[in-house]
Amino acid sequence: MPPMSRRTLLGAAAGSAAVFATSTMAEASSSRTQWVTSWATAQTAPTATDADATGGFTDTTLRHVLRLSACASSIRLRFANPFGTSPLVLGPVVAGGQAVGFGGEKTVVLAAGATVISDPVPVAVPDGGDLVVSLYLPGPTGPISFHRNVHANGLIGSGELTGAADSAYGRQTKSVFLLAGVDVNRRGQRALAVLGDSITEGVGTPDDVNLRWPDQFAARFRRRPAVANLGISGNRLLLDDGRFGPGGQARFDRDVLALPGLDAVLVFLGINDLQQPPSQLDPAALLTAYDQLARRGRDHGLKVLGATIGPFKGWIRYTDQLEGIRQQVNAGLRTGPIFDALVDVDAALRDPADPARLRPDFSSGDGLHPNAAGARAIATAVDPDLLS
Repeated sequence: MPPMSRRTLLGAAAGSAAVFATSTMAEASSSRTQWVTSWATAQTAPTATDADATGGFTDTTLRHVLRLSACASSIRLRFANPFGTSPLVLGPVVAGGQAVGFGGEKTVVLAAGATVISDPVPVAVPDGGDLVVSLYLPGPTGPISFHRNVHANGLIGSGELTGAADSAYGRQTKSVFLLAGVDVNRRGQRALAVLGDSITEGVGTPDDVNLRWPDQFAARFRRRPAVANLGISGNRLLLDDGRFGPGGQARFDRDVLALPGLDAVLVFLGINDLQQPPSQLDPAALLTAYDQLARRGRDHGLKVLGATIGPFKGWIRYTDQLEGIRQQVNAGLRTGPIFDALVDVDAALRDPADPARLRPDFSSGDGLHPNAAGARAIATAVDPDLLS
């Protein structure tokens, strides 16, 4: 297309300014109301023991199988590198057998600390279906942001393998690198984010079967809600940790408030503040932290839900003193007007014969993490009407 003259350009601008502004605002509004996150993972920085994420990748393809909570006929991908220190190149990318574009291009530069969003991709996946995403990294990427364990196996292969069969890949991984979310385009879609720890992430449930409690919660609905699983194993409400990532207070803006089309957030943290050293021994500090997250969520128009802390007697760091603090925190959550609604995980999981313990049929065996049946009990304890 030949370049426009300055006079032509100015005339076009003067004649269409109002139309352009109206169109832009309508498109922005449409984007906010349509795109919702159907799959997500919360990222952390790699440590010395995380060889792949610390070393980064060169001439490598990553393949991940993602269980979407809700879907439609169009998706988009979000890649992020909040803990990266240098820019890297992404692409080509293939999702559901379709090429993924970035402004019409096959590759995109992901700046250190930044997020990139793909063009819409015409991929139809049923509610509760799987999306296969293959990402080529020409590299060298340097250290990259990742989620350590999504309790599902992905693949790592040498070379550009986005169109290749699984057998072309050399090894498996339970980590997800750079990929932070999959959004779906569906009007009226209800959307929930869960800010959680290992119990939300899926520890205690089998790999590759998608029986984490957020998966089981979404499956209760005929028209499934979009659920973003933001659980990080070991994550705390108050303190940051080099291995387990920024605490819930520190990551709330990036992991929750940045999600598109969100209706509600469920804050399900606190057990690690008690049982991980240094233990939080002041119930008031935890209750204040919950209250702060509730205020921040409401400021962004979200319904903010909370959850009691489940039983953990039999866990390696359980003490009667910590049990007493857990009981005080739960009492404060039940009686205080902190959240818009409360999910009583403690009541759903505790053993009637010994309320400090998990019910035997709900325990994975370590005293802390529920098994798949326990995850189902949590999913059942969340009132579906909370998303109405």
